[in-house]
Amino acid sequence: MSQQPIGVVGAGTMGQGIAQVLVTSGFDVKLYDVADEQLERARGAIDKGLAKLVSKEKLSDADREAALARLDTTTALDALRDCEVIIEAAPEQPALKEKLFRDLSRLTHEAILASNTSSLSLTRLAAVCERPERVVGMHFFNPVPVLKLVEVIRAEQTSDATVTRIEQLAADLGKTAVPVGDSPGFAVNRLLVPMINEAAFLVQEGAATPEAVDEAMKLGAAHPMGPLALADLIGLDVCLAIMEVLQEGFGDPKYRPCPLLKRMVDAGYLGRKSGRGFHVYN
Repeated sequence: MSQQPIGVVGAGTMGQGIAQVLVTSGFDVKLYDVADEQLERARGAIDKGLAKLVSKEKLSDADREAALARLDTTTALDALRDCEVIIEAAPEQPALKEKLFRDLSRLTHEAILASNTSSLSLTRLAAVCERPERVVGMHFFNPVPVLKLVEVIRAEQTSDATVTRIEQLAADLGKTAVPVGDSPGFAVNRLLVPMINEAAFLVQEGAATPEAVDEAMKLGAAHPMGPLALADLIGLDVCLAIMEVLQEGFGDPKYRPCPLLKRMVDAGYLGRKSGRGFHVYN
């Protein structure tokens, strides 16, 4: 296992989950965010996640303390200079991600720069970097500590050595790496999010309530969670952003975002993280 730390950029839900899995697997982690308050929340969420593993007897108290000791938080991007791999988990905004990759590529010429983007072009991200062959997609799924899949996305510029290293890192984390081409939405979200979008159309048209849609898919398609409850977990803003990427990338009207989904995002009804989405959360 590498002696160099792994960097994580962004301390939101996905960044927290990625950092937790890394420290639990024995890696030193430098978790970066622009806000101290977000880093404090992230440390608390990771501590809570590790405590849950202890309560389920999947982790000892000593291992929990050791994992927390491997977590370092910072608001200085320069602190990631000595990282072997840097995993970006910032909001799904193209301009923001491109700036981060441009800055990171100038900061370190040796690190692999991996993006957790759920839909954006890795080839475009690599194009702004000084060492584009070291850029790759490493798409985790929420909740990161639970779900085993990591989509590994090769940009046009990505080297074989970069892909091999990221596949090995995924294995070290107990994840299964699945290779996917650099196409809008990759594999899972290209299938999943249009289903969520169609479920929103059912609600908009009055064909079924959110509760009915979710119950029908659980009972009729053996889904562990209904599509609209899943949308609330993912974040309706994230679902909308993915639909917009699909619509722009393919130019096909079948990817038109549901107007109800747009209105809910405009209203701030983003799902679990805001307390209200297609369902209400206390």
